[in-house]
Amino acid sequence: MSQIAERNSTDTLHDEVARRRTFAIISHPDAGKTTLTEKLLLYSGAVELAGSVRGRKNQRHATSDWMEMEQSRGISITSTSLQFDYQGCRLNLLDTPGHQDFSEDTYRTLMAVDSAIMVLDAAKGIEPQTKKLFDVCRMRNIPILTFINKLDQPGYYPLELLDEIEQVLQIEAAPMNWPIGDGVDFQGVYDLQHQQVLRFSRTEHGSRRAPVEVSSIDDPKLAEVLGEGAAKQLREDVDLLSVAGTTFDHERFLTGKVSPIFFGSALNNFGVETFLQALLDLAPPPGPRGSTSGEVDIDAPFSGFIFKIQANMDPQHRDRIAFLRICSGRFEKDMAVNHQRSGKQLRLTRPVRFFGRERETIEEAFPGDVVGLINPGAFIIGDTISADGPVEFEAIPRFQPEHFASVRNVNVAKYKQFHKALGQLEEEGAIQVLNPFGSHRTDPILAAVGELQFEVVQARMQSEYGVETAIGRLPYTHARWIAGGDDVLSNITWPSNTVLRARDGDDHIVALFSSEWQVQYCIENNPGVEFRTVG
Repeated sequence: MSQIAERNSTDTLHDEVARRRTFAIISHPDAGKTTLTEKLLLYSGAVELAGSVRGRKNQRHATSDWMEMEQSRGISITSTSLQFDYQGCRLNLLDTPGHQDFSEDTYRTLMAVDSAIMVLDAAKGIEPQTKKLFDVCRMRNIPILTFINKLDQPGYYPLELLDEIEQVLQIEAAPMNWPIGDGVDFQGVYDLQHQQVLRFSRTEHGSRRAPVEVSSIDDPKLAEVLGEGAAKQLREDVDLLSVAGTTFDHERFLTGKVSPIFFGSALNNFGVETFLQALLDLAPPPGPRGSTSGEVDIDAPFSGFIFKIQANMDPQHRDRIAFLRICSGRFEKDMAVNHQRSGKQLRLTRPVRFFGRERETIEEAFPGDVVGLINPGAFIIGDTISADGPVEFEAIPRFQPEHFASVRNVNVAKYKQFHKALGQLEEEGAIQVLNPFGSHRTDPILAAVGELQFEVVQARMQSEYGVETAIGRLPYTHARWIAGGDDVLSNITWPSNTVLRARDGDDHIVALFSSEWQVQYCIENNPGVEFRTVG
C-alpha cells in the first residue's frame, strides 16, 4: 500500500471511529429502560412507531425484545444489539434486560460498551438492580449519563434524588437541566447551561412546546410563562445548586467520577430528544482497550473479542451467533484472522449487523461496532481474534450464581437432544450446568444469576429443541469452586452432609451450600483450601 493510500485508510478509520457511540442502558425493572430505548430509536428515525421496526406495521413488540417469552411478558430477558444512525453518528446500543431476574449475560454485555445510560424512576430512586449494574460499570470506570424518568408522575424532590445518587452510588451528580414541578404540576425543565425553559405539553403524543429563551434565571418572563409560584421555586432551586450543586466536568465524566443528570418523561417523549443530543456530545467514541500485553489502540491491526453467544435467534436457520465487539482496525468480510485460544486461523464469512432479531450482511465494520459471526462451535465467550499476531484482551469476569435447580429430561428417548440443548445453552453463558457426584442426585443442576433463567431454559428447550423438561428448585444459595483435585476434596471438613459436590463444564469441583454460615465454616476449618466465588 502506498503512503498516500495508507494515510487515507487511517484517516477513514479515525473518522469512522469518531462518529461511533457504543453504549448500554441499565435500570431496575419498570424504571422505563425499554420505553427510553424505543424513543431513542423513534427520534433517530430507526423506527416509525415506538414498538415496531420500520416497515412492519403489525409488529408492536419492543424492537429489542425478540424472544417469544419477551414479547408475551413484555419484559427484556436477553441482551441484544441495535445499530442505528443519528445526525451523522453511528450508535451501537447493547440492550440489557431490565427484569429483576436478569442473567450473567447482562453483566457481560457491559464489558463491551464505552458508556452507559442509567435510567431512574423519579418516585423510587436507586433500586437494587440498578446498583448491581452500576457496580459492574464501576469495575471499568464506564462513563454514565443519568436520565431521571417519569417526571409527569409524583416523585421525590430532585435534590433528594441527587443526594441519593451521590450517597448510594458514590458518584458525583451534576444536573444539566432542572424539573419545574412534578406530577400534575410538571411544566417542563430548565436548561441550566443554555438558560432555556423547555415546556411540557400533556397531550396524547407528549409533544413539546417551543423552548422559551430567557436572559437569566431572574428574567421576568419566567413568571409569565410558569406562574409566580413555580418561577420562585425554580429560582430558589437554581440558587441552591449554584452554591451546593456539582458542576459538570467532562474529564471526570470520562473516568466515571461524575454523572450528568437529565430529567424527563420517556413515555411522553419529553426530554428524550435533548438527551439523545447530549449522548452524542458527551459520550466518548471507542478508544484504546486493555490487553495482557498493554493497551491496543484503535488504529492497530484488526482485533476484537466475543462477549455473547446466542443460539436460534432465527428459527428459520437454527444457527448460533457469536457477538464480536471490534476493538481495533478495520473489519472486512471474508478476512482471515488468528484465533487466540486455539492458535488456528479462521475465515470470517457472512458477518452480519443487528437490529434486534433483524440482521443484514455487512462488508466492513470499525472499532465500537458489534458484528455477528456464524458460530459452528469455534467460539466461546471471551475469545479474542486478531488479524496480526496474538492479542489477548482482559478476561471477561464470571459472576457468582445465586439460584440453583435440577433439570430432568421427561422423555428419555430424547437423551441426545437434551444434552445437546444443555450444552448449547451453557455455551451462551445464561446458565451453568453442574453434574453432582457422591450423592443420590443424578440429574444435572442449573446454576444461574437470576431465577428467571430456569424458565427461559425450560421454554427454549421445549420450543427450540423439542425437549420437555421438569425443573426442581434446590435450597442452595451459595456456590464455591474448590482449587485443587480429588485429593484436596477428600481432606475437607464439611459442616454437614447437606453440602452438595458437583463438577462444572470444565471438570472443576464446586460445592453448593444452603447458607452463608456453612460457607464460613468451611473457610475457617480448612485454612489450606481455596474456596473461590467463581470458576
